[in-house]
Amino acid sequence: MSAASNPALDVKAELKKRADEVEAYLADCLRGRDIPARLLASMEYSLHAGGKRLRPALVLAFARLYGADGAELLPFAASLEFIHTYSLIHDDLPAMDDDDLRRGKPSNHKQFDEATAILAGDGLLTDAFSLMFSCADEGGVPAPRLVRAAQAVAAAAGSGGMVGGQALDMEYTARPGVAFEELRAMHAMKTGALITACCVAGAHLAGAEPPFVRRAREYGINVGAAFQIADDILDVVGDTKTLGKPVGSDERQGKTTYPSLLGLEKSRQLAKSRADAAADALAGLEHPQADFLRALALYIVERAH
Repeated sequence: MSAASNPALDVKAELKKRADEVEAYLADCLRGRDIPARLLASMEYSLHAGGKRLRPALVLAFARLYGADGAELLPFAASLEFIHTYSLIHDDLPAMDDDDLRRGKPSNHKQFDEATAILAGDGLLTDAFSLMFSCADEGGVPAPRLVRAAQAVAAAAGSGGMVGGQALDMEYTARPGVAFEELRAMHAMKTGALITACCVAGAHLAGAEPPFVRRAREYGINVGAAFQIADDILDVVGDTKTLGKPVGSDERQGKTTYPSLLGLEKSRQLAKSRADAAADALAGLEHPQADFLRALALYIVERAH
């Protein structure tokens, strides 16, 4: 099945509409808390720096696909943007990727300072779980559904997922002879795990039966892989203005990437095959959310940023 099962769907516009929904919620969600002013400014600086809001969109799309309204799940969806933003702040630190630019602006540690950036990331990660569990009070999400969804996210964000993947990324940087399977497994942890958890969490929040949760997981695994391969390609062929971050940094830092192992053309083919596999995971589901998710898989590998 082709990922573009509904050619009339303007996926970029649809993703923007869904991002705007999340942005409206994020606008004031840190306000009214007892957060020191400089720390709050640092957290909001990165949280409101823009982005596709892909991860919250995945949570809401899968929740709606399986019957949830979605509006009451905005705090949970937004919590994934908290976690993602924390990871970007920490990835940019001098001890990690040492990047000075993120989304066209100075990285958090450049705008503020290194200690404040670390604490901003710590705050966003911890506050994410407070935010997601508020759905039990504000949205009336049944506790068993909420717990299953939160467990999926916690596992994906932790040492066996995103954090572990970042540790491997640091270990592999400038190390010659990194094998394809090592690269694939590292990115499945660093990038793919959280993207997959968004899909699975959305299904859990809607009370989906196990076969449908498995479909969500299969979609997420493949979309996460396609997303990372596309990122690696863009680091070679993109430009700093469009991407909002330095291009060519992977090569400068001695990172093994899909293009460095496979070349650009084979990397593009692999990304497309993973996007098609994501679409296949939703085969037979006739629903506007399924149409969006299938089109989104293709958009992820064709995007310019």
